[in-house]
Amino acid sequence: MAHATPTTASAKRLVEGYSLEITGKEKDVVGLTEAASLIPAGTKVNVTFLGNEDLPMRVAAAKAVKELGFVPVPHISARRIASQAQLEEFLSALAEIGATEHVFAVGGDPATPEGPYPDALTMIRSGVLQQYGVKEVSIAGYPEGHPDIPTDVLWQHLEDKSAALKDAGLDAVILTQFSFDTDPVMAWIKGVRDRGIDTQIRLGTPGPAGIKRLISFASRFGVGANAMIVKKYGFSLTNLMGSAGPDTFVSDLAALFDADPSVGAVKLHMYTFGGLEATATWARDFIAK
Repeated sequence: MAHATPTTASAKRLVEGYSLEITGKEKDVVGLTEAASLIPAGTKVNVTFLGNEDLPMRVAAAKAVKELGFVPVPHISARRIASQAQLEEFLSALAEIGATEHVFAVGGDPATPEGPYPDALTMIRSGVLQQYGVKEVSIAGYPEGHPDIPTDVLWQHLEDKSAALKDAGLDAVILTQFSFDTDPVMAWIKGVRDRGIDTQIRLGTPGPAGIKRLISFASRFGVGANAMIVKKYGFSLTNLMGSAGPDTFVSDLAALFDADPSVGAVKLHMYTFGGLEATATWARDFIAK
């Protein structure tokens, strides 16, 4: 597919209102603080739920996000929750700092669930989230599939979670894994819309980062990174010493979206593999072009 040339306005609209992601670690909170002046007020900032983090770290990070003038979106990893009481403890702590309106419910990595929630769907259906002021739930999308979950299961869960959130009166957002290739992204979005799901999609894309680092993350998460794909994204596997940003990927997507209004509401979710400051600077400069 040849690279299209979109209008500046359409590419700008795609980037405007982007969201970010940090871990609960202090270095990420410091990084967000240092980059805060580059990030628009009200930007959604997701806070991860990793195995090497604990409740105080996650809550402290969400509090810092809010105090900096951004909107915290705490992750809740269903398979890492040991009990309903632990889920309620986390939500209660978030509610005390006003950080429960937006959450991201995701299955999580453990092969065996640590408690009663084998997946995000079970947690959503439990009714616990809305008891603590949750109004909007982000759910996961995988344009290039998942290395451990069959594609038909991914689609069924996306449909079931969308229906469960609608039944519960909760707003929804689909937050995707990052991609390098516009073709599977467009095919996946079409699949979402063909299933009658009109939810806003936040499409994952890496901010500027070293090429070796991008390839490493792609390998870890099962994202396609062959020579043809990464050339379309804007870098070459034969030169791994440089860095790359999502300019070409975003511009091509904007042109494709212009040509097909059925894609509906789509924004970007920026994975900060190259650092928060570099990502925020890229977004600011791209919008200002």
